[in-house]
Amino acid sequence: MSDAALPAQASPEADILSALGARSIVLVGMMGVGKSTIGRRLAARLKLPFVDADTEIEAAAGMTIPEIFERHGEPHFRDGEARVIARLLESGPIVLATGGGAFMREETRSRIAAKAISIWLRADHDVIMRRVRRRADRPLLQTPDPEGTVTRLLTEREPVYGKADLTIASRDVPHDRIVDETIEALRAHLCGESASHPPADVASAVR
Repeated sequence: MSDAALPAQASPEADILSALGARSIVLVGMMGVGKSTIGRRLAARLKLPFVDADTEIEAAAGMTIPEIFERHGEPHFRDGEARVIARLLESGPIVLATGGGAFMREETRSRIAAKAISIWLRADHDVIMRRVRRRADRPLLQTPDPEGTVTRLLTEREPVYGKADLTIASRDVPHDRIVDETIEALRAHLCGESASHPPADVASAVR
């Protein structure tokens, strides 16, 4: 058989899209771990729409997230967040970046499990603090002790984030490297194919 007659080798991206079907990919994790940055690049690689849940919440509410927190409080924000994510998951497949607290709601986790593959972008405390200090618009960090707040949130949230389908280490390396690792982990999880040289810091299929 000539080379021309051989079937074309499927790309990892094509394998993932085929296995995903109508499901979406949902990124979860703490503020500052890079969900939007990695999500945009991952969506571009997979040729899927990228959606940031926080941006959609602000559009639906007609105000910024800090304004929602200030005027209506966190419970009101969380209710709206759950509704927006439920609506977005009906429009898959997409790559969806969620806010840090979204995955904490059991109803939202159940929807994500039914409609998507979830990926926890996990970063160490020091990495998160270094990144979130650059922005002053984090409502949950408007406290006298932001570092203590991050420590408390990590303690509360990490066991729940650990219920995601996949875990990827977010650290200070080029973004495309994180995306490559995410593609590799997704393909292994969805298609049952391990890469020949899996990165040491990719943990997959924790559920």
